[in-house]
Amino acid sequence: MTSGEPDAMAGRRFLVVGCGSIGTRHIGNLRKIGVQDIIAVDPREDRRLESARRFGIPVFADLDTALRQAVYAALICSPTRLHSSQALDAAKAGCHLFIEKPLSDSLEGIDELLDEIQRRHLMTLVGCNFRFHPGLRKVKALLHEGAVGRVVSGRAQFGQYLPDWHPWEDYRHGYSAQRALGGGVALDRIHEIDCMRWLLGDVTQVFAMMGHLSGLEIDTEDTAEILLRFASGALGSIHLDYVRRTYDCRLEIVGDCGTLQWCYQDHSVAWYLATDKQWRSLRWPGYDPNAAYLDEIEHFLKVLRGEEESEQDCRSARIPLEIVLAAKSRAADPSAGGFVRVLSRDAGH
Repeated sequence: MTSGEPDAMAGRRFLVVGCGSIGTRHIGNLRKIGVQDIIAVDPREDRRLESARRFGIPVFADLDTALRQAVYAALICSPTRLHSSQALDAAKAGCHLFIEKPLSDSLEGIDELLDEIQRRHLMTLVGCNFRFHPGLRKVKALLHEGAVGRVVSGRAQFGQYLPDWHPWEDYRHGYSAQRALGGGVALDRIHEIDCMRWLLGDVTQVFAMMGHLSGLEIDTEDTAEILLRFASGALGSIHLDYVRRTYDCRLEIVGDCGTLQWCYQDHSVAWYLATDKQWRSLRWPGYDPNAAYLDEIEHFLKVLRGEEESEQDCRSARIPLEIVLAAKSRAADPSAGGFVRVLSRDAGH
C-alpha cells in the first residue's frame, strides 16, 4: 500500500493510546498512508483538546471507553510503565497491537499478555523504528553478505541532553525522568540493544554499570555502559547517556576482514574492506527522520493484511527487554561477579 491509495483499511478503526509526541506522530502517519478511522485516548485534557483540534478525531479520557468503540487495532504510545497492562486490556478487547518500544519496564504481566495474544490469534508489532532506517538496513545487508568477514566486536553509542529531547516541555515531568513511569536511559534507548541483537544475533551474557551521574533533576540513571557477549563469540559494548550536549548516535562493527560504521546524524554508512584496502560510503543527505516511522507503520498495516511477517512481534520483543533488565540487575549489584546470563533466544537467529 502507498500513501496514494484511498480508503486503505476502510472500515477498520485504529486507536492510538497516548497523545504525546510519539502518539501524535503515529496519528499523522496513519493519516498519510490512508487510514481515516482513528480515535485516541489520553488522560491529559490539554493533549485531548490539542489532538482533537489538530486531527479532527474523537479523543477519550479513559481506555475502557475508547475500547468500546469497535477498535480493530490499538497503538500503545503511553509511558513505558503502562505498556503491558494497556496492551493486555486492548488484547482482551480483540485488538491487534502496535506497542512502542520497549515492551514494558518489567516482565510482570508479559506472560499473560503473550498468552492472550496467542489465544486470540492477534497480530503484533513492537516499534523499533531504527530497524527501518536505510543506513542500518545497509549495514545488515553487508553483514549478511559477509563483507567484513567474521564479526569480532560491535560498538553502539547514543547521547543527547535530556532537556533537549522535548524542549517545549519540562523534562522533569516526562516519563524519561521518572522511575515510576519506566524511565531511564537504558530502557529509553533499548534501540541500541535491539539493533545490536538484530545485527549480530543472540545475546548470551550481559555486564553493566549505570548511574545518575549528572545534575539532571531525575530519579533514573542518566548514563549506562553495557557489555554483551553474543552466541557467535563476538563481544559488544553500548554507551548510553542523557547528558551529551550534542546529539550523537552511531555504530561500529569490526570483522576480521573489514569495518562497518553507521552514523545517524551524518546520514551515512562507511565500510572498509581489507581485500582492496579502501573505504566505501553511502549517504542519505536530507533524510527525513519521520521516514523510518512511516515505513514502520506501513509495515504494521502489511502485517495486518497478511502481506509481511512482523519485524518484531511481542514474543520476540521480550528478549531485548530481558537483556535490558539483566543489565539493570547487574548494575544494581556491583558486588556481584561476572556476567548475567541471558537464557531467552530467538530460534530465527
